[in-house]
Amino acid sequence: MHHKIKLIASHAYATRATGQNVINLANDADPRTLALAGVDRVELNFPKFTDGRAFSQAYLLRRRLGFHGEIVALGDVLIDQLLQMQRSGFDVAVLRADQDLALAQRQLDRFSGFYQGDAQRAPLFAAATGACACVNNTEGVAA
Repeated sequence: MHHKIKLIASHAYATRATGQNVINLANDADPRTLALAGVDRVELNFPKFTDGRAFSQAYLLRRRLGFHGEIVALGDVLIDQLLQMQRSGFDVAVLRADQDLALAQRQLDRFSGFYQGDAQRAPLFAAATGACACVNNTEGVAA
């Protein structure tokens, strides 16, 4: 089963939760410059749906920087973006006010998993028992 992104309507999202250390990162900032120790949540911004820099930021936070806290998508968040957000490492998508939560959930429920790897997990072929063991096996190979 694949990690599922949580959907929230824009009017229901509280930007600052009590007791949480939250960073709101501009979409042109480099996440590699952040001090992530003690950070509970990183909010990434989509100023317009055609600007996908936050996808790269989320992937960097999850895969390269090993961030285990919550990553939230804010701004011009549309249903069409949800699957890619989920695969990029987002935990929460705060949908734009005109987006239907029920329709968004149906879109996510359509796919239970993916063959390719993503920010959350390795590709299925690499997870298969012994699938990668043969790559470095040089026994019996003539030099």
